[in-house]
Amino acid sequence: MSIAAVIGEAVREAMQQIMQKWMTWMQGLAEKGHLKDRGHPLEPQGKLVSGGGKNVTDGPYAEKDLVGGYSLIEAKDLAQATELSRGCPILERGGLVEVRPIMRM
Repeated sequence: MSIAAVIGEAVREAMQQIMQKWMTWMQGLAEKGHLKDRGHPLEPQGKLVSGGGKNVTDGPYAEKDLVGGYSLIEAKDLAQATELSRGCPILERGGLVEVRPIMRM
């Protein structure tokens, strides 16, 4: 087996482990009634609209923030939502979780 094949297999196994952690975390949230919407990953391309809608540029701009996706979690308050986020697998890889309430209109 070539070194490229060995590395490729190791990468596949690592990705499977990461996906399994995500699935386990999400399933746990769902079983406890906290998962309202699994959400979706976001595509890397996009547009940034500014200047009252007059300016449109390529985006997003990762030098400040990069949002990889979202999930909608139901919690009794911000403290509980924050606690639920502590199990997110992205934290194991140096990622961040932003916890924000949805504004009621």
